[in-house]
Amino acid sequence: MTQVVEITEAASFQVKEMMRHNGEEDSFLRVAVNGGGCSGLTYGMGFEKQASPEDDKYEQHGIPILIAKDDAPILQGTVVDYKQSLMGGGFTIENPNAIASCGCGTSFRTATKTGTPENC
Repeated sequence: MTQVVEITEAASFQVKEMMRHNGEEDSFLRVAVNGGGCSGLTYGMGFEKQASPEDDKYEQHGIPILIAKDDAPILQGTVVDYKQSLMGGGFTIENPNAIASCGCGTSFRTATKTGTPENC
């Protein structure tokens, strides 16, 4: 399977640190799309112990990654990075399929999927 989401080296370092800290070294990183947010869709990232038959699996920078087959077209070409600043650090997500997003940076919509917007 080809990679759907690119995890940068900085993001992979942070994910590995989180996996070690939380005892999740034998888990997958799930990158997901959920309904909600100001623009209708939100990103989700978390750890899961098992893949399901509806998941695409691949590995990047030594991190096993899961993406639901339904989410793959929405996330295709997305880059997950980790940026450090004076105010701390955080993950950033650049999705070429997003045609609109809100100020929070985690809510978006695409030309083919609008989701279910909520008040922010």
